[in-house]
Amino acid sequence: MTKAGKTKKATVQVVKYLVIALLVCILLFPIWWMLVGSLRPYYTLISLDDVAFWPKDFTVENYVKIFSQAKYLRYFANSFIVSGGTVLVTLLIAIPAAYSFSRFKFGGKSAVLSAVQSVQMFPIVVILISLYTFYKQWGMLDTYRGVILADVTFALPLSITLLKSFFDTVPNALDESAKIDGAGRMRTMVQVILPLVLPGLVAVAIYTFLTAWDDYLMSLTIIRIDEKRTLAVGLAQSFMGEYSNDYGALMAFSVAGSLPIVLLFIFFQKYMVEGLTAGAVKG
Repeated sequence: MTKAGKTKKATVQVVKYLVIALLVCILLFPIWWMLVGSLRPYYTLISLDDVAFWPKDFTVENYVKIFSQAKYLRYFANSFIVSGGTVLVTLLIAIPAAYSFSRFKFGGKSAVLSAVQSVQMFPIVVILISLYTFYKQWGMLDTYRGVILADVTFALPLSITLLKSFFDTVPNALDESAKIDGAGRMRTMVQVILPLVLPGLVAVAIYTFLTAWDDYLMSLTIIRIDEKRTLAVGLAQSFMGEYSNDYGALMAFSVAGSLPIVLLFIFFQKYMVEGLTAGAVKG
């Protein structure tokens, strides 16, 4: 390669990395601004004269405010209850459903699977009014089970589809071998098949947890009492008012609310990546 060619190649590489660095900065700027805002007093965040990209007048007052009041901690507990319950119920339903779609042949199988997947075609706002009426008649308003049931409904289609793709990668010969050894369908699924699709189970569990943790509309509609509000609803209604907003506490609450998700990804990113790619190829 000539000197001019090497120079051109180096220039292209430099430009490429500069563009990537610029995109990364743009994507990370909102997170950085959230962190900076959480460490600054409220009055500096509403003044154009105090705009700074580094914590000015550093303070942890915003964090003390949200962690020293029981109702804010209650929002965290409610979100964990709803998200954990949603994950548990979703897996209990999605695992046998996906296994059945993967292993059994029955009439209308494709139609049933399409019907399950079609749930995701409808926006949440389309069913909110009818859902509220149904919950009011059955006494499920202001209950954890009401929010969990609603979140499970929208998490199931993708969960079943993903798990089915993982079950499809496991050869049927394993089921047949387990049957010859005297294992029933349930024992085969639990002791033989599930350990082989563990990355898929983790991926589905994390996806479901994230969906339930970030839910706003369902929780806002179903939960009307402050004691059972989830994190997203509590955040919006505690620090965002009609005439003023407590941006410092809002930023601090947002940082604290993001930590469980960040930690979840840090510790389970291996399973997430493996889980989202392993089921893509059948074999």
